[in-house]
Amino acid sequence: MQRAMNTALSAGVVVILVWSFNAANMDRAYLLVENAGDMGEFIAGFFPENLFDAQSRGSYWHELSEGIGEALPQMIVTVQIAIWGTFIAVLAAIPFGLLSARNVAPGWVVQPVRRLMDVFRSINELIIALVFIAAVGLGPLAGVMALAVHTTGVLAKLFSEAVESIDPGPVEGVRATGASPLHEVIWAVIPQVAPLWTSFGLYRFESNARSATVLGLIGAGGIGQILFEAVRAFDYQRTAAIVLVIVIAVSLIDLFSQLLRKRLV
Repeated sequence: MQRAMNTALSAGVVVILVWSFNAANMDRAYLLVENAGDMGEFIAGFFPENLFDAQSRGSYWHELSEGIGEALPQMIVTVQIAIWGTFIAVLAAIPFGLLSARNVAPGWVVQPVRRLMDVFRSINELIIALVFIAAVGLGPLAGVMALAVHTTGVLAKLFSEAVESIDPGPVEGVRATGASPLHEVIWAVIPQVAPLWTSFGLYRFESNARSATVLGLIGAGGIGQILFEAVRAFDYQRTAAIVLVIVIAVSLIDLFSQLLRKRLV
């Protein structure tokens, strides 16, 4: 029976891949090889025209340094947006995650809360940001709230799955003392899931730092706005500087998160 189920599952995966082949334009994948030279020509625009010419290198580095100077303040704003969006989301995801766990909340509470979290997760941050822009206007606050809503849906699901996989022994032990359900959660559930919750929160912060760069495209603050302007103007050196700042910032955030996880988890 197990072998038959595995075979059926494998066949299902193949059927799904074949079904989506034409819709995903996979029949045009050969163009990646055929037009590789065009991609190389586009990427070359991000580098000096002549690496062996001192004047060309000097002009390139001058434009690159100007772009970095412009991008750094906006990247700091982007990180600040991600910090606050993640912080609000973690605070909101704790109660929503507990209410989404079948071993903590009754079924008539779990299902509506889970469907609400599905809505939060399924709507892209850009759409959510547009809704908040209508209320608070252009600026970072709309980006913060967009990240907070979307991340709440993601973290609530992860938090609830962590709660559902806990060892029931400590919960039964606390319950045997006559403790209330709230005390069971505080003293038996949260201590078991706190390391995982911390890891999930830090991961989402890394993800939000990347997502926040895109929110600037619609005026929700951050580095995305100047990146969009540079790309539209075909200003390759400026674009290269902005992308370089984003890559360095995201890498530093990743290293910081790893160090923090080692100490907290």
